[in-house]
Amino acid sequence: MKQTTIYAIYGAVAVIVLFIIGAAITVYFGLYNVSADDQHTVPVRTFINYARDRAVAVHLSEVDVPPLKDPQMIAKGAGEYDSLCTACHLAPGMNENDLRAGLNPKPPSFAKRRRPGIAAEQFWDIKHGFKMTGMPAWGATHSDPDIWNIVAFMQTMPGMTGDAYKQLVASAPPVTH
Repeated sequence: MKQTTIYAIYGAVAVIVLFIIGAAITVYFGLYNVSADDQHTVPVRTFINYARDRAVAVHLSEVDVPPLKDPQMIAKGAGEYDSLCTACHLAPGMNENDLRAGLNPKPPSFAKRRRPGIAAEQFWDIKHGFKMTGMPAWGATHSDPDIWNIVAFMQTMPGMTGDAYKQLVASAPPVTH
């Protein structure tokens, strides 16, 4: 091996060791504030968002999207969404609430989106949740068809009025979970 290659390897190892030592010092002395009322730094937020997006993208090949236009499916999904999701993600006609104000990261408000989003991603997100965000893995307590119902509803939600949402939820069968 050339001497410059050996120096490059030693340098890379030294940087990694220093990074690990720095991270250990930061954690041990509580230098990184993990409280929910303090935003992550830009590098940490960027890393977390990238890791989340890549994890979801890698697993999307496992998801087969069924037809989502069935009115019964949408109504059932509206009932489930109303029961499970509105406290964090709001619904058409809902305003901000005290719970959302204290969440970090703040959950997306799906009712305010202009486009429905990608159904396969929504299914994966709902089924598996996200660590350290408050988003539960609903797949632990809900069947895939139940989750697809929620996705079917979410695909119809952009542009929905509060009154239309209330009517749809009223038409939904009772949630039995």
